[in-house]
Amino acid sequence: MRTKKALVNTITSLMLQLTTIICGFIIPSLVIKTYGSGVNGLITSITQFLGFIVLLESGIGGVVRAALYKPLANKDIGTISAIIKATEKIYKSIVFIFIVYLLIMTLFFPLIIEEFEGGFTASLVIIIGASTLAQYSFGITYQLLLQADQKRYVTSLFQIFTIIINTIMVVILIKIGTSIHIVRLVSTIVFIIRPIILSKYVKRNYSFDNSILPNKNAIKQRWDGLGHHIAYFLYNQTDVILLTLVTNVKEVSVYSVYSMIVVGIKNIISAFSSGVEAAFGNMLAKDEKEHLKHSFSTYELFSTTLTTIFFTGTALLILPFVDVYTKGVEDVEYYRPLFAYILVAASAVYSIRLPYHYITLAAGHFKQTRNGAFLEAGINLIMSAILVNFLGIIGVAIGTFCSALFRTVQYAIYTSKNILDRSVWIFCKSFCLSIISSLLIIYITHMVPQISVTSYVDWCLYGSIILIICIIVTSLINFIFFYNESIVIVNRLKNMMKINKLFKKT
Repeated sequence: MRTKKALVNTITSLMLQLTTIICGFIIPSLVIKTYGSGVNGLITSITQFLGFIVLLESGIGGVVRAALYKPLANKDIGTISAIIKATEKIYKSIVFIFIVYLLIMTLFFPLIIEEFEGGFTASLVIIIGASTLAQYSFGITYQLLLQADQKRYVTSLFQIFTIIINTIMVVILIKIGTSIHIVRLVSTIVFIIRPIILSKYVKRNYSFDNSILPNKNAIKQRWDGLGHHIAYFLYNQTDVILLTLVTNVKEVSVYSVYSMIVVGIKNIISAFSSGVEAAFGNMLAKDEKEHLKHSFSTYELFSTTLTTIFFTGTALLILPFVDVYTKGVEDVEYYRPLFAYILVAASAVYSIRLPYHYITLAAGHFKQTRNGAFLEAGINLIMSAILVNFLGIIGVAIGTFCSALFRTVQYAIYTSKNILDRSVWIFCKSFCLSIISSLLIIYITHMVPQISVTSYVDWCLYGSIILIICIIVTSLINFIFFYNESIVIVNRLKNMMKINKLFKKT
């Protein structure tokens, strides 16, 4: 049953990420070409400054999911109800703080942005803030419950529906010539739909004991989780915040285009991991140590393989894609090779940590890993703040890379010693082989005749060749150095191709 749920979660999460990427490419392109790079950069800056509430699932959300694994496994309705009530109270407090922060942003953000009139910027802050508030004020607790119960597929399907509807509405509104404020306002209304439907679904399919008092002790690590969340916010938003303060919104627009690509790739890799946190949590709750270690090793190789394939391909294809994507846009230079390569490397290093991140969340080791999260954010903030003054957009990319490398190594050391009880050299071997695979792929592709990329069709053709090379080289190296794990992955992929048969058996 656990395998079936993990498989369904993975498939729907992958569908969600593909939908998000496709729709995410459509909307910024239309905004840049209709309203200009300045407006696109302004929207990105506002979204990043308001973004901390969006990251709640990476903070308190992780603590809540970890607390719910055991009572869900034991079908303990009383404990589940107490945790849900405590969680709802915490989120109400955070939403109140966010409202105050939104009001402060509305007053002071127009003073930071000089390229636009104050009223234009302030009203956009309110509209985008309202959209963020609508998505995360209602239903987020139920979303965490479904994720902990290995039903992430439910939330994924709801998200796919609202993203598609939103994209259709935005395209129509932009094509008929409405203002950017109307476009964003309609998006706010669309995104209110998802939490309403989600709440009704949970109340219909779960039983709660309303007489139970909130159990704050069950989520006593919430402040450690919030610490992780704050650190992650600082790490994730540092680049755009510094570029907004030190450079201008057009540079932010350049950053957002490249970031959109690498974040999309990170999310695809993460989608393949959507069911593992809950599955690991279930194994830990049932004390299945050997099963956990074996499953983790297989997942680790699979995740690292995906990271190597996708990000090596991204490094080779990102510049041709940006050329096509921003064709005809002349208000700022989008061709930034060095920045692109450093940002791709930073995102690849970040993605390599995913197995260690998810098992840490499943084990509930928030306090133990909190300092590492703050150090990562500190390294990124300090290095980026210094280098942005000398190197501009390249400086923030270097800061991101260095901090991501530190945190990935720190995660691997901690989980190897304290959760998995295995040698850290396993991680070192995997990491080095990933680098070797990437270098070998780059060397081989330079021997292949180059295709002139002037359209999306050309890019897809060239990308297909690159992808095939990436898969062949990485797979061969895996079979040589990780033969047993590779065989397990191949067998599981075969099962995924026979999903109907698998469902009947389980």
